[in-house]
Amino acid sequence: MNFAPQVETTEISDAALDAVSGGLAAGGVGGLHLETPLGDVCADLAAVGSADGLVAGGSIQAAAH
Repeated sequence: MNFAPQVETTEISDAALDAVSGGLAAGGVGGLHLETPLGDVCADLAAVGSADGLVAGGSIQAAAH
């Protein structure tokens, strides 16, 4: 016998989807990579804003040759 899983689907409105997913948001991401004879430096920055607030983060990595 074939025991295929049963899946039930339903329609969801845009307003309900916004409530489930956390609403609308806008953001940006940027990065920089600098390579020199002495070493490499990488930096990243990300920020996202929504009705719930603002989240931002960044990182810096460095490596010597």
